[in-house]
Amino acid sequence: MFLKLNFLFVALSLLFTLESKDLKGTEKFHPYHVGSVEINYNSKSKTFEITGRFFLDDLENGLAKKYGKSLHFNDEKYKTQLNEALKNYSAEYFRLKADNKFLKVNYVGYEEDSESVNIFLESETLTSPKKVEAAVSFLYNLFDDQINIVHIIVNGNRKSEKLAYPNRYLFQQF
Repeated sequence: MFLKLNFLFVALSLLFTLESKDLKGTEKFHPYHVGSVEINYNSKSKTFEITGRFFLDDLENGLAKKYGKSLHFNDEKYKTQLNEALKNYSAEYFRLKADNKFLKVNYVGYEEDSESVNIFLESETLTSPKKVEAAVSFLYNLFDDQINIVHIIVNGNRKSEKLAYPNRYLFQQF
């Protein structure tokens, strides 16, 4: 499943990182701001396992704007501060509800590479949900053109939706 999420993120990155030409014909970089969030119900652990994937520089800038200090991925001396900031940031910009009950979502950790960061979260336990609601607004504090592609998977049934700023709410029936 991680491979599919990784492939989708790379494909979206290529799609949304285009070069365009201005009126004078010179090439200019035109960035789009996109992330993905996968909310996967694990029937064995009876929890939702959530993975958010974002561009490293966008997430650094979003955290800096939110908390008023620079934090840098790929630098070991910031790891403790990044964990605390990501825990708080995730709690504010991600909410999950199943069958009309808000779920406690715990921050598990993060993983980084040279261009992106995965944020890992896990919900409290619940029986197989029929209705899933999510509020996803990662990086809305930074960009007014942020797009978050959200995948909700319950018992192998995958439903996806695009949330573009300022839209942050979605629900799916299973």
